[in-house]
Amino acid sequence: MEPTENTPVLDTALASDQASGRANGRMRRWTSFFREAVMGSQQDFTEGPIGRAIFLLAVPMILEMAMESLFGIINVFWVAHLGAEATATVGLTESLLTLVFGVAMGLSMATTATVARRFGEKDRAGASAAAVQSILLGIAVSVPVGIIGIVYSPNLLRLMGASDAVIDSGSGYAKIILGGNVVIMLLFLMNAVFRGAGDASIAMRVLWLANIVNIILDPCLIFGLGPFPKLGVTGSAIATTIGRGIGVIFQLWVLLRGQRRVQVGWAQVRVDLPVMFRMLRISLGGMFQFLVATASWLGLVRIVAVFGDAALAGYTVALRIVIFAILPSWGMANAAATLVGQNLGANKPERAERSVWVTGFANMCFLGAVAIVFVVFAEQLIGIFTNDPEVAPYGVACLRFISYGYVFYAYGMVMVQAFNGAGDTFTPTVINLCCYWLFQIPLAYSLALPLKLGAKGVFMAITVAESLIAVVGMLAFRRGKWKTRKV
Repeated sequence: MEPTENTPVLDTALASDQASGRANGRMRRWTSFFREAVMGSQQDFTEGPIGRAIFLLAVPMILEMAMESLFGIINVFWVAHLGAEATATVGLTESLLTLVFGVAMGLSMATTATVARRFGEKDRAGASAAAVQSILLGIAVSVPVGIIGIVYSPNLLRLMGASDAVIDSGSGYAKIILGGNVVIMLLFLMNAVFRGAGDASIAMRVLWLANIVNIILDPCLIFGLGPFPKLGVTGSAIATTIGRGIGVIFQLWVLLRGQRRVQVGWAQVRVDLPVMFRMLRISLGGMFQFLVATASWLGLVRIVAVFGDAALAGYTVALRIVIFAILPSWGMANAAATLVGQNLGANKPERAERSVWVTGFANMCFLGAVAIVFVVFAEQLIGIFTNDPEVAPYGVACLRFISYGYVFYAYGMVMVQAFNGAGDTFTPTVINLCCYWLFQIPLAYSLALPLKLGAKGVFMAITVAESLIAVVGMLAFRRGKWKTRKV
């Protein structure tokens, strides 16, 4: 056919159609990937493109962590309507609960590392054995903690600097949350099993279920809607514990049903001392790692409490918003931990390292965007939770100061989880000990009190210390000793 005057127009139209077809094809592929990630992927994460592996693991893990953060957001949202004392009660109790979270995190690190390593080695029976021993360890730890929480909750609140009014109104909340810590422990550990196996979609669904129950029950039990009694801040604790408990029941059903990557039979439900001790050895480093970090946060709360209930309430509200963004980022970091564990098990350390750097960059892009939103719209975000003229300024200042370090946090949390996924819980422990206790606490105290910056001095110290942890973590990761860790 000879060219005509319309040929350039036809060529342009054809090129446009081809570009549109390519764009639609990419959109269909990403939609397919997203559906696979949410529904559950059967991919071997030691093979294939690293980007695809990260995406399939990170999407459900991000959604899982978003659901975990939603627990705190929902509770503070409704409790904030009861006043500063009720909000301070939640903040102090959650600060105490971070000790439980620290133990749960330590055990879950060992669980994820062990299960992931066994999967990389194609040892499904070993992965199931690790799952059972993790659950038994969690129960053994949570029972004495629950007893202490039920008996001594008023004393614990007083130790944290709570006023008499906060203790009177909040003891019931603390008793239920701390006394029912076993559901928190098991929720963490069994989701760690699913993540280590690469079955992150199940962990995500567990928290969806738990959150739906909590969202429904929270306002009903706090304000006495319909047939429910009006229990105030105590009602929030009951709703949260019931929601998490239902999530644990669903987890057990999935494990015992035997149709997912990890299958547990009743014959395996017994104490296996060699496996338990091996996991406990890894867990102790992980527990100490997180206890160092969480105890440091308790120290910060104690310093903030010096400046009154309004400062403490503002700090609590801001941290809830911060965690809402940070926990999804931990979802990305958890994806890196799974890839490190499974690829080391498959004897592919270079693939493991590449996975970490790619995940860190993606996390940086995400948190960088979040930081811009938080800095620009700090007043509006805090205003969603409280309009108290004394509380709001503290919340705004805290949110902005912490957001300034988000780009550093992004890489830091991925590096920490990479070490943990390799079973090297010692290196992050040393980093936390030095940066939190030898640097952050003295800096926060100096800025807040001797230099008279008040609560803002504490907020500044958080940003500086967390950024330092990220830099040190990247330098330590580059050395590569984690590649030789045996699990």
